[in-house]
Amino acid sequence: MISILYVDDDDDIREIADIALSLDPELEVRLCASGKDAVALAASWQPALILLDFMMPGMDGPATLHALRNQAETRDIPIVFITARSSQRDITSLLALGAAGVLAKPFDPMTLAAEARQFL
Repeated sequence: MISILYVDDDDDIREIADIALSLDPELEVRLCASGKDAVALAASWQPALILLDFMMPGMDGPATLHALRNQAETRDIPIVFITARSSQRDITSLLALGAAGVLAKPFDPMTLAAEARQFL
């Protein structure tokens, strides 16, 4: 099984992502509603990939990425932002923060699993 952590503060988007990623029987998916919860779960579970929303209340995506990079347990996990901010300038700045990639929102539920796999 390939473990993926999906982090988004929007309940509906998390549910759609869970269903979309579960279309791939080789993926084990866990969900988090906040950056703080994601940092804690990622440290104990150590997923193969983290799909991370950019805009969240409290700890946003960039702050969550920074916290994950500062923990030995999560430092090397690839992190892919999922965001509506997908202009070339936005993508370049997210990659400069250390993201492995950027996927545009709204994502296509039928292709999300395949798109996520390209970052493993």
